[in-house]
Amino acid sequence: MPSGPPAPGLLHLAGSAQTGAILTCPLEVVKTRLQSSSLALRPLCLPAVQLQGVNGALIRPGLPSVGALELTILEKEGVRSLFRGLGPNLIGVAPSRAIYFAAYAGAKEKLNMVLVPESKKVHMLSAACAATSATLTNPIWLVKTRMQLEPSGLRCAMRIYYTEGLRGFYRGITASYAGISETIIHFVIYEALKKRLKEHRQFLPPALPFSPNSQDFCGLMAAAAISKMCASCIAYPHEVIRTRLREEGSRYRSFVQTLQLVAREEGPLALYRGLLAHLIRQIPNAAIVMVTYELTIHLATKM
Repeated sequence: MPSGPPAPGLLHLAGSAQTGAILTCPLEVVKTRLQSSSLALRPLCLPAVQLQGVNGALIRPGLPSVGALELTILEKEGVRSLFRGLGPNLIGVAPSRAIYFAAYAGAKEKLNMVLVPESKKVHMLSAACAATSATLTNPIWLVKTRMQLEPSGLRCAMRIYYTEGLRGFYRGITASYAGISETIIHFVIYEALKKRLKEHRQFLPPALPFSPNSQDFCGLMAAAAISKMCASCIAYPHEVIRTRLREEGSRYRSFVQTLQLVAREEGPLALYRGLLAHLIRQIPNAAIVMVTYELTIHLATKM
């Protein structure tokens, strides 16, 4: 039996992830802008409208909604600005997904031999191993974030190297490591839901467990969507902290210092800015990618 997804399966995973990256790039740009300190400190980058309250005081509007910010970027910067950082995204998403799922599948297979098979401990440790892709691809994601925040284009990478050195490409890596918690929560909930779906199948007419039919795929997509939504909502603050750490010339130095600074200056809710755009982008992506992964594993066992 193969130890993990075959090469064609990894290509399918990469292809679906790249398609998702292209379709949801505008949401990614909006999410990054909402997370950044520039928008938090200068919320009137939108049309400067001031409203007069009942007592005559001027009321300044807060942060824009996802749709309002997207329209403003489109209006002021053009369509191309909604696809900033797409190049690094397309370059990074294929190796990232390949490492992610290959590490998860490989670790789970080995851990099932030494621990209780398919236990929560196995899923947690396997998910932690899958997050090693964050270390290898962090430079790509840093360039992507900078490009989404600044009109710097491809010169961004060279400027990072000359001004910050090689260490500059690993800014925000501590937040990525904190994001392992999201990966763990996602896989643990997903595997638990998948187990319940398999148990439910036992009460249905005889069929191959999780054979590639629409009923199974819909169930798996729902499990992936629910698990991703729960994981994202619980662990989302690391996304905001990572964006702040990756900003050029920022005063954010470490994970804990950034967490404390943002919470103190902007309030705890600031750690959830951009969550809606993140969920709109990630939930369908997770559903498609996880089903592609399951189909790959299913086909691999038949070879």
